[in-house]
Amino acid sequence: MIDLLNKRVRLLTTSAALALLVTATPQAFAATPPDTLVLAWAIDDIISLDPAEAFEISAGEVMGNTYDRLVRLDINDTSKVTPGVADSWTVSDDGLTYTFKIKPDLTFASGNPITAEDVAYSFERAVKLDLTPAFILTQFGLTKENVTEKAKAADPSTFVFTVDKAYAPSFVLNCLTANVASIVDKTLLQEHVANDDFGHEWLKTNYAGSGPFKMMQWRANEVLVLERNDNYYGDKAKLKRAIYRHMKESSGQRLALEAGDIDVARNLEPGDLEAVADNADIGTESAPKGTVYYFSLNQKNENLAKPEVREALKYLVDYQGIGSTFIKGIGEIHQTFLPKGMLGSLDSNPYSLDVEKAKELLAKAGLPDGFSVTMDVRNTQPVTGIAESLQQTFGQAGVKLELIPGDGKQTLTKYRARNHDIYIGQWGTDYWDPHSNADTFAANPDNSDDAAAKPLAWRNAWDIPELTQKTAAALLERDEAKRAGMYEEIQKEVLDRGPFAIIFQQTEVAAHRANVENYKLGPSFDTNLLAPVSKE
Repeated sequence: MIDLLNKRVRLLTTSAALALLVTATPQAFAATPPDTLVLAWAIDDIISLDPAEAFEISAGEVMGNTYDRLVRLDINDTSKVTPGVADSWTVSDDGLTYTFKIKPDLTFASGNPITAEDVAYSFERAVKLDLTPAFILTQFGLTKENVTEKAKAADPSTFVFTVDKAYAPSFVLNCLTANVASIVDKTLLQEHVANDDFGHEWLKTNYAGSGPFKMMQWRANEVLVLERNDNYYGDKAKLKRAIYRHMKESSGQRLALEAGDIDVARNLEPGDLEAVADNADIGTESAPKGTVYYFSLNQKNENLAKPEVREALKYLVDYQGIGSTFIKGIGEIHQTFLPKGMLGSLDSNPYSLDVEKAKELLAKAGLPDGFSVTMDVRNTQPVTGIAESLQQTFGQAGVKLELIPGDGKQTLTKYRARNHDIYIGQWGTDYWDPHSNADTFAANPDNSDDAAAKPLAWRNAWDIPELTQKTAAALLERDEAKRAGMYEEIQKEVLDRGPFAIIFQQTEVAAHRANVENYKLGPSFDTNLLAPVSKE
């Protein structure tokens, strides 16, 4: 039966083969089609595929392969950006006006031309929809009232962006590499507007971009299908399609990879990575990622709001044990919020498992017998394993930790509403500049429940007006050495008294079949690019 099914896949038309791939179980194939890359990955965190809303790790990767921006991060030199739909750009002498010239004769996947008006519309809808990632643009002084003047098309090939302060140009350009700055097809979206929503409801599950791949189908917690965009202006994708299959279990991914049922396994745990290391049919790729794993403490919880408790819990983490088991080969212990390799990153790991120290601090907080608390945990590895380790070490000091499992969407939704006690998860930098992480871990301009900006500090109700001011000042420092020093001081403050216990920086690892060529992992979650990938 399997052999017959494989023959059918090779003979089917493109649309029929696609339907079969989407509906069949991973175990149904002894080999994937030669024109298709099948990736196994936990994609249950995807909430939306609208770049004005998407703000999750998996969705970020999809955006990076399906939408283009004015500029993109240079993955070979992260201190630079490279052209996207912009052919060139200039900055005014006062540092306030950025003028971009759009490449000629570009089209969206729909066939509609890409113009400066599409760029302006993309900025306008992101700001006016005002969803989670909008702050990346609104931090430049854009508002619903002024965005049409501050981000406008001077003519069909010229886009003009005016910022409110003379920021370092590298900071502005790095922000424009973020997913929220993706260029959307205005003509197509206007066909799907409902109640002045800029086509948002439609775009949550559809596609209006110009990247090397176009999004064809998404079934939550099941599958996401990309197909080559033959209208793409740059180098065309080598393969016709890429399919992300939702597979959470590392062992299941390994077995499917060994059998040839998938081409790439994205969530292999250390043990399964070791198991495939000597397999000649399988290769691996790895790259340090701008992603940190942490747990955070909601300051609305009166126990967690005590500074001694925050410090005590940082001493109740078995960093060494976690490093030698759950993250072996896929991460490095790292306790500050800026990842290594970024301007101002601080390499300081002062905390280690010290139960007696933690008990002293809990007693000082008036909790000598400990207390009970809950933790929301996405039910994937290594998060689940780390959470179970924390449950055990917390218990040694009398802290009774109840784990509440859920999928990525469930845990993120609860966290974003700050309805948690403790949340454990990951944060991937939105753009390659220290402000990306500082602005979320060390800034909270408005701690009210209906705040416009809702960074991680807000999610954990950490009210820090002075630190927020320090973070804003670091953003405007043009001297790189001074700016790096400012971020080092901010990291020390968060490390010492913040509600975040940062555990490790991710080393992303992917295992793939030996016939997969040019599969590379980038420094950020949206630079795992699929267009160069081919199969022998």
